[in-house]
Amino acid sequence: MKRAAFSCPWALGCLLLWAAAQPFGNNRPLQRPRSFKCGGTLTAASGFIGSEGFPGVYPPNSKCTWKITVPEGKVVVLSFRFLDLENDNLCRYDFVDVYSGHANGQRLGRFCGTLRPGALVANSNKMLVQMISDANTAGNGFVAKFSAAEPHERGDQYCGGRLDKSSGSFKTPNWPDRDYPAGVTCVWHIVAPKNQLIELKFEKFDVERDNYCRYDYVAVFNGGEINDARRIGKYCGDSPPVPIVSEKNELLVQFLSDLSLTADGFIGHYKFRPKKLPRAPSSTTTILPATTTLKPTVALCQQKCRRSGTLESNYCSSNFVLTGSVITTNTRGGSLHATISIINVYKEGNLAIQQAGKNMSAKIIVVCKQCPLIRRGLNYVIMGQVEEDGRGKILPTSFTMSFKTKNQKILNALKNKQC
Repeated sequence: MKRAAFSCPWALGCLLLWAAAQPFGNNRPLQRPRSFKCGGTLTAASGFIGSEGFPGVYPPNSKCTWKITVPEGKVVVLSFRFLDLENDNLCRYDFVDVYSGHANGQRLGRFCGTLRPGALVANSNKMLVQMISDANTAGNGFVAKFSAAEPHERGDQYCGGRLDKSSGSFKTPNWPDRDYPAGVTCVWHIVAPKNQLIELKFEKFDVERDNYCRYDYVAVFNGGEINDARRIGKYCGDSPPVPIVSEKNELLVQFLSDLSLTADGFIGHYKFRPKKLPRAPSSTTTILPATTTLKPTVALCQQKCRRSGTLESNYCSSNFVLTGSVITTNTRGGSLHATISIINVYKEGNLAIQQAGKNMSAKIIVVCKQCPLIRRGLNYVIMGQVEEDGRGKILPTSFTMSFKTKNQKILNALKNKQC
């Protein structure tokens, strides 16, 4: 049975729960500070960091940064002992970011809610942790232990790293001798040359099964950081994911196990490949350049405007899927140019998403301004294709519908679907 994630409505309870989780044995445990400050610079082989005021509620509108340095030749390992921040599926409001290095480093993850990640491992002796809170809902914060470890150590706790050779493999700790351990996070950052893509496939796969992959899972992201808006898929169970091809030259593979049941694990393989060149046009076919926006024509825009199919049947054939509110509209040459304030992103593709504070938005072009008809101020589910400049393209055959709260359950299920 799963160990339930918990939150602490009263400070003493949090402190007792935190203390109960501390290690005991022949080695003297690290001493937790009597109180935590908002950020700081820590240089030591091990220690603790925590949210300001823990175990009380952390303050609103705060930004705290911790710079951690362990001895030269080692790498930093961070393990969360307690986590209770405002929950949001994209961690947009209150969150903890963890980076490898002190400046311009790879983000190892963004965390909120109460489900603790496994051990996070930097690729050097430096790590940066940042906690941000907004003006509203709060929790009891977090406590994490940092320690120094040998680089590239393989065993029950450490895994992951940068993979930049033309082909290679990666696997769960202990593979294939025994089950992967509980409470780990592995992050493999695969980087190909700029003009190449990455093909990824899993040879063997056995990760604790759950309908929504909430406990143990593998997540694959386009780009070099953990970002739900760029997630290709989230996988668990004993059926290998379908082969994956990156959009550009970077992929991030994250494996997470919680603190209870485990399974055999997996081994995956990757290889680099050149981007496919466009076919040469034949004498009877005209191919528009990739940067040309499809223009409205009489034949295209006089089609009967009627939505076909369902959310489920249109999901996989769409480059992007989102829910949002139309905040600006502008008619140009028979097309409608609109800005969408995003509620949730379920499939991003190459869609360009702008973020200002907590607000995310995207630009779309409805090629035929009356089909599908969208109005400013209303909320929609929007599925479509993506222009090379990153704008969404909505054709009369694209799927849009008014967004209602009940649609979220279906969309969340489709987000984990293998297309």
